[in-house]
Amino acid sequence: MPAKNEEYIGVVQSLGTQGEGVLSMQGVTFFVPRVLPGETVRFKVLKTGRGIGYGKAEEILVPAPERVKPRCPMFGKCGGCQLQHMSYAGQLAFKQSAVKSALKKIGNIEYDVPMPLASDRQYGYRNKLQVPVQSDGKGGAVMGFYAERSHRIVPTDDCAIHPDWAKGVFSAFGAYLRENGVAGYDEKSGTGSVRHLVVRDMGGKFIVTVVSREKKLKNVFDLIGRLKSVLPDFTMLLNVNDKNTNVIFGEEFCVLYGDGFFEAEESGVIFEAGAQTFVQVNAGVRGKLYEGALSALEGTGAEAVIDCYSGAGLLTAMIARRFDRAYGIEISSEAVLCADRLKERNGLLNMTNICGRVEEQLPAVLEKERGKKLALVLDPPRAGVDRGVLRAILHSGIEHLVLISCNPATLARDLGILTGTLAEETGGLLVKGDGNGVYAVSSLQPFDMFPQTKHVETLVLLSKKKPDS
Repeated sequence: MPAKNEEYIGVVQSLGTQGEGVLSMQGVTFFVPRVLPGETVRFKVLKTGRGIGYGKAEEILVPAPERVKPRCPMFGKCGGCQLQHMSYAGQLAFKQSAVKSALKKIGNIEYDVPMPLASDRQYGYRNKLQVPVQSDGKGGAVMGFYAERSHRIVPTDDCAIHPDWAKGVFSAFGAYLRENGVAGYDEKSGTGSVRHLVVRDMGGKFIVTVVSREKKLKNVFDLIGRLKSVLPDFTMLLNVNDKNTNVIFGEEFCVLYGDGFFEAEESGVIFEAGAQTFVQVNAGVRGKLYEGALSALEGTGAEAVIDCYSGAGLLTAMIARRFDRAYGIEISSEAVLCADRLKERNGLLNMTNICGRVEEQLPAVLEKERGKKLALVLDPPRAGVDRGVLRAILHSGIEHLVLISCNPATLARDLGILTGTLAEETGGLLVKGDGNGVYAVSSLQPFDMFPQTKHVETLVLLSKKKPDS
């Protein structure tokens, strides 16, 4: 049995779901990050138990053809990217395999998954910068990104998957923290001040949010001045989060500079977003994804479309321009406010925005549209679709569903329930089903929303099964 801190040489057999290399040694299956299939590697054992082990690559003895030099010097230290050592073609193939494997292993679904649609930009694509800030132990602050599977910050002053403006923000905010003696947050003691910096790019206009444990920000005018030197047009908010939690935002926001919101335009729709509003982080792929969703919907002949987890209403508005009626259901009151303004600004009288949990609001909309030909869009968070929503859909009579997912595991689970390859027992336990569910997968297409990372977005069209003649 391999022991901790021992070193071994082995050949990588495949990639795991997190993008790590998989290889076997003396009856133990090891997972080693940042290695590729076919490579001969020397690795150190970090942990073993019950036939599973974790290791760290010490040397690549025989590299794979897909290996490339990572662009970011923090790769392997910061936990944000997992695949910078892999060619882009290799990344797309990995994500294709990840979706196919999840469908089979979790959802009991066999499907010939196509290659993901590529991102036009493999670096510098993210429109949202989210930086944790912690105490440096000396009354000051340190900022950067978390190391993998930890809350230990790896200090950094740039990020390769963000555009050039991010480096200026790092520099300006870091100087503000240092020169004003601002204390970073200490998770253990619950003391300190600044916890996060969150910046969102809305087409060249920036929403800056400083998350702090305290209700006042030290020398705020100095920070505004520094940001003016690196951001052409921005608004800034203070968010107060004094809870002992991993959730980034607290409930209280106040505007420190500007209006707190910005407008942008996509596909002819003028929309508005604030600090909490969900907007896809890759604008180029977002356009491809939404056009794919609309194309799928147009083939359904629906009279009305219900957009669940609708965010600021951008996709709902696009739907409203092509269908008789569109409903958006979203839990964030800020996002619904943005959606209402979007509706008014674009003159979309056939668009209805509803604030609340999907599982609580969907039944009323279904009842209102009873007897009509409906289609449903589901774009849930990483945790997937609420089980109560799935049950309501299965009994709704809705003919077509468009499901958008950023997590292959929860996508596979939800598809399994909808197609009947998974069955729910009393108590909520899922077991293998007979496949005779209400819906069948009509089409499925992954999108590479997150180059250089293990994550992938997937668009699925499901159609209600027709009774046998």
